[in-house]
Amino acid sequence: MQKRKLGRTGLDVSEICLGTMTWGQQNTEGEGHEQMDYALDQGINFFDTAEMYAIPPRAETQGSTERIIGTWFAARRNRDRVILATKIAGRSPMNWMRDSEKESRITRKQIDEAVTKSLKRLQTDYIDLYQLHWPDRPIANFGGNGLVWREHAPDYTPFEEILDALNAHVKAGRIRYIGVSNETPWGVMRFLAESEKHGLPRIHSIQNAYNLINRTFELGLAEIAFYEQVGLLAYSPLAQGFLTGKYQNGANPPGSRKQLFNRAQRYERPEVERAINNWLDLAKSWNMDPSQLAIAFTLAKPFVTSSIIGATTMAQLKTDIAAHTIKLTAEQLKEIDRVHHLQPNPAP
Repeated sequence: MQKRKLGRTGLDVSEICLGTMTWGQQNTEGEGHEQMDYALDQGINFFDTAEMYAIPPRAETQGSTERIIGTWFAARRNRDRVILATKIAGRSPMNWMRDSEKESRITRKQIDEAVTKSLKRLQTDYIDLYQLHWPDRPIANFGGNGLVWREHAPDYTPFEEILDALNAHVKAGRIRYIGVSNETPWGVMRFLAESEKHGLPRIHSIQNAYNLINRTFELGLAEIAFYEQVGLLAYSPLAQGFLTGKYQNGANPPGSRKQLFNRAQRYERPEVERAINNWLDLAKSWNMDPSQLAIAFTLAKPFVTSSIIGATTMAQLKTDIAAHTIKLTAEQLKEIDRVHHLQPNPAP
């Protein structure tokens, strides 16, 4: 398993990152522990979670994934072997996140509360990478059409104030480094500018969706990620499982996230199915597992630090992790670009 630099931190993280959002809802504690054991044995040293997990978000399961990681740390006594990333929820109406029963926001008070609770659930005294799960600003996200801009009232916590609040935890040793998620080019550059101007912590990563049917990261953020060393942590490399082909032709497998939660509308448009058929045909022509093709594509990009995989079964996990052994050739990447332009970014 190759390692890559996490921003300018000096940390080396595995090119495959273990995603955890199903633990505590689709997966039991024991299954979560089994996945972490296997991932660590395969050379993965980078785990990603969030205070909001498990997903879909519910008051009854909020924080359960962090608790599962915490019991694993306590049982294995191996905290020093893992670079752990978690996240604070952005602005949302989920009032069950906070003791105040107010909407979640990225404010000093809520950052303090969120960090304290995450550390307790994780049974650790520090977080390696603390990320803002989505902005405090109202923007199109999670399947909202980010290609269409809509005016919003300029009501959000100032960038400098957010960085200053996080800096208090960095100085105290509770957070080592910070990053952002579901962020825009303007947001990333504002964080970098305020950090440099005021001597505050620098963001070292961007966790955004990136896959064969959503390459919108390349339209503005890729250049920033590459030249500013704020690498992409690519989430949803399999597009919520759609790039495996299991949902094609109207299929809805029992136990799948689509069947259980019906939250896949961004992937159910006709143009998406046409694009996925193209990728399945390409994988077949190369005698390649479609999941491994999709993950290998993300790993081939120089602005990607790590590709975040998630699985509900050990068979899925083993297939996904093995994708790191596939190194796409220049000719294959050229063919991927050709197929991409037949139906570009159908699921932004």
